[in-house]
Amino acid sequence: MRPQFVLFGSSIVQHSYYEGWGATLSHLYARKADIILRGYAGWNSSRALQCVDKIFPKNAIEQPSLVIVYFGGNDCIPPHPSGLGPHVPLGEYIENMRKIAIYIKSLSEKTRIIFLSNPPINEELLKQHSDEFGLIPRTNEVSRIYSEACLELCQEMKIKAIDMWSAIQKKDDWKNVCLIDGVHLSTEGSEILRKEILKVLKEAEWEPSLYWKSMAVDFGEDSPYDIVSPDGKGTINYSDFPFPQGVEWD
Repeated sequence: MRPQFVLFGSSIVQHSYYEGWGATLSHLYARKADIILRGYAGWNSSRALQCVDKIFPKNAIEQPSLVIVYFGGNDCIPPHPSGLGPHVPLGEYIENMRKIAIYIKSLSEKTRIIFLSNPPINEELLKQHSDEFGLIPRTNEVSRIYSEACLELCQEMKIKAIDMWSAIQKKDDWKNVCLIDGVHLSTEGSEILRKEILKVLKEAEWEPSLYWKSMAVDFGEDSPYDIVSPDGKGTINYSDFPFPQGVEWD
């Protein structure tokens, strides 16, 4: 069976096929791995922990080779006066993420994990959208705190992690070009995340490698049914041609 890569998280995962990083991964790994979307807009780490065993059953015939995990953006929304809502206190968030990591690690010896930390927030743009739904706007400073907590946990547990909060802010005019509504990634924001993910996969000393250029291609052998070459003496094997050619994916 082909390797499975599962994208598990909240809206930044669910919407990652909208001109996003999830769609690009599916494109690059089209003949190498199955990219499985398990994104749930509005979820926090508490709900994810509650459902992780249903999303990743231990009796599955095939366990994922890679799970990319993102939660935290909803956890860091300030608490609502009603006591309802997605807010998760920082200490509880850390423990939720720890338990999620432990569970995913237990699926199989081959299962690898990458955690994504919170992205930065354009507070003014987010406030315009949040007010429409009566939500309490979150702040970039609180997003930073949750981001750093996630990264520190990953360092402690020796889990690969991507610092989205810092990576996106390296882009000039990031507030206007990297975020659609103040928090969700635009095409340019997704490009940054995609490059960071591929960098981790390229540099990771995992056996077998999960880097797209190092993985075997489905049905990569030459065939007389391939497109005939211009000289008419053979065929052209397109099984591992980049598309479109000339694009530097990583």
